[in-house]
Amino acid sequence: MPNPSLPRQKGQRQTAQESIKNFDEVAQGLTKEQALQEASRCLNCKNPQCQASCPVNVQIPAFIQLLLKDDIKGAASKIMETSLLPSVCGRVCPQEKHCEGHCVLKDKFGSVAIGLLERYTADTARKEGLLTPPVPAPATGFKIACVGSGPSSLSCAAELKRKGHDVVVYEALHNFGGVLRYGIPSFRLPREIITNEVQTVKQMGVKFEDNALIGAVLTVEELLKDYDAVYIGSGAGLPTMAGVPGENAVGVYSANEFLTRINLLKAYDFPKADTPVKLGKKVIVLGGGNSAMDAARCAVRLQPESVSIVYRRSREEMPARVEEVENAMQEGVKFEFLTIQKEILTDEQGKVIGLKCLKAELGEPDAKGRRRPIAIEGSDFVIPADSIIVAIGQKPNPIIPKTTPGLKMTQRGTLELKDDGQSSIEGVFAGGDITRGGATVLLAMKDGIQAADKINEYLKNKTPKGGK
Repeated sequence: MPNPSLPRQKGQRQTAQESIKNFDEVAQGLTKEQALQEASRCLNCKNPQCQASCPVNVQIPAFIQLLLKDDIKGAASKIMETSLLPSVCGRVCPQEKHCEGHCVLKDKFGSVAIGLLERYTADTARKEGLLTPPVPAPATGFKIACVGSGPSSLSCAAELKRKGHDVVVYEALHNFGGVLRYGIPSFRLPREIITNEVQTVKQMGVKFEDNALIGAVLTVEELLKDYDAVYIGSGAGLPTMAGVPGENAVGVYSANEFLTRINLLKAYDFPKADTPVKLGKKVIVLGGGNSAMDAARCAVRLQPESVSIVYRRSREEMPARVEEVENAMQEGVKFEFLTIQKEILTDEQGKVIGLKCLKAELGEPDAKGRRRPIAIEGSDFVIPADSIIVAIGQKPNPIIPKTTPGLKMTQRGTLELKDDGQSSIEGVFAGGDITRGGATVLLAMKDGIQAADKINEYLKNKTPKGGK
């Protein structure tokens, strides 16, 4: 019988004193005993709101019931009926906004720890050699190119292959995973987890090409000559800067650059790694999202004297996951709430020496429903700094639009789509951050899965072009 009153399991984790000294995963996950106890809290609802609120429709009660029966293989296979990235989602999906946020136990007993159970199931199945990729349908003869190898393209590629199509993924960098690899630190998402999830997609028969920047080595037009459809899931790798005087100073990083240096190029291990990163003693991070938390927590591990996050609203308005804000605070990151950046101050050599700010108060809600920060006149003050990391948003890289005549974009620089999922060019579909302008891994996956269905529908009335 379910026992929802049992305490919610949190799993093992490094202490903050330990975690700031390494880039190893902080949250260690559940033991078998903890996983079974947590699974026993699930009521196995007939009308599961947790599943209804999952963007990729993971069959949550069903996999948990299989887990309770110690059927790890069955539980993992049940998850993978709709999601090919379970170990990733179990770690970085904002469950509090989706499945766990709609669990019927939330208010009285605390939600079932669905994310931890998904992670435990997928990790255990892989360790025990029980995780097997779905078997594709018979070959259709159609070929599709997926641009980018982040969560959106990976999900689209896997679903298309599941339907029997031939799929090739093109990645601009030297390793696969997209934002999973260059944007999310290893202490949140270990590199081997990304490699394993990509390997699952490869085992299905999806082909991968690295060092292939579409728009440079190949254009979308050239891809369409050989492929029956193209999916653009190239993400949002172009940083949004602060727009204040001094932001071109020596010592100012975009979060994209900083996190890529750390996560992909291992700058934390310089000089063993080729890429350095110099922060100095005092570091400021601008922003309040997950990228800001990631940048600040990476910076802490490089051992400066202080790391501070400057955010123009209050803690309640922060878009970052509550767990990540708490982790940053525990690891010693300081927070300057209701603070607006006004100018980056420099010395005679053009190096950062501080950030001039204004205190703020919250006014009426903006278009997104968050209360608008209003500067308090005469409240100027300076925060000393040796480096500043700007993590206030990102937008799609313009290389594909610039090299693809006829491809319509919105005023925000995102790719415009029609109701059938196609862009303004027939046969070209898209999803993820290039259409959203920056969102979660889970929503990118949702876009990729839905696009695969639309591409499949599009191909029903087509004749395959044949091989390359």
